[in-house]
Amino acid sequence: MAKNDLVTGSIWDEYSNVVVNRMNNPIYQGEITEEEAEAKNAKLIVADFGAESCGDAVRLYWAVEKDTDKIIDSKFKSFGCGTAIASSDVMTELCMGKTVDEAVKITNIDVEKAMRDTPDTPAVPPQKMHCSVMAYDVIKKAAAIHKGVDMDSFETEIIVCECARVTLDTLKEVIKLNKLTTLEQVTDYTKAGAFCKSCIEPGGHEAKDIYLVDILEDALKEQELEKLQEASDTVSSGANDFAKMTIVQRIKAVDSVVESDIRPMLKMDGGDMEVVDIKENGEFYDIYIKYLGACSTCSTGSTGTLFAIESVLKQKVDENIRVLPIG
Repeated sequence: MAKNDLVTGSIWDEYSNVVVNRMNNPIYQGEITEEEAEAKNAKLIVADFGAESCGDAVRLYWAVEKDTDKIIDSKFKSFGCGTAIASSDVMTELCMGKTVDEAVKITNIDVEKAMRDTPDTPAVPPQKMHCSVMAYDVIKKAAAIHKGVDMDSFETEIIVCECARVTLDTLKEVIKLNKLTTLEQVTDYTKAGAFCKSCIEPGGHEAKDIYLVDILEDALKEQELEKLQEASDTVSSGANDFAKMTIVQRIKAVDSVVESDIRPMLKMDGGDMEVVDIKENGEFYDIYIKYLGACSTCSTGSTGTLFAIESVLKQKVDENIRVLPIG
């Protein structure tokens, strides 16, 4: 059935004509036998890959010329939805005439773009983008068989969003440089999470090792710590007044800074703190604090977190402050 014969406004309008045509009339569907490969002075490679999230699977056949390492013939069999068939068909075509080293550089983005009718219009709806990912993965599987290596060896970076091929390092850098604070901003800047959405948070189309919510949370914590560190580099103009205060005034002054500059950072990780006592010790003011919530069991309570708290209080209150946690 041609796309133009379908009801206007239906889900089929989200598929390109290329996809619909390849669904109905795949060009490279079939198989290559050992005899056929040998007749072409080629090595036969057969690779299988399945997507656990949807049950689709694809088998890729390569006839790799022995003298040149070029893929001189390629076929596929796809067991799954129409999009998987279309993606596999286009992927197989893209492999033709390339060396194995060249073919392994083909990504799911290349497959999806090759299925577009126009350069700026996606070929498939977002939830079907995983089919082109499967096409990319089976290429890696075939190349790994040919070279006698693990298919993971072709990945040199941690891919967080398979659909848009966005790496962990890229996400961290973009969030930091642009001071992003929301998932919507991360998706807008990087396109990660814009397709099947599995990488945004747990519970999506397929399980991931790391999610955008985790990366953004870590980045926001890092941004907050950097602000605290910057604050510790300068001395507050009113710090010298601390020596003239009563004990009650000192506690109020410290509590005010904790509330405005320290507590928000701690609460991001489910923690908190309270000021227990302030004592003069020679030239120093020893501030005794008690960690609450997640901070009470955090390993950084006596190192990084403590340093950050002390740095802010030295800058905002008095440079002779020392912070001492108690159980």
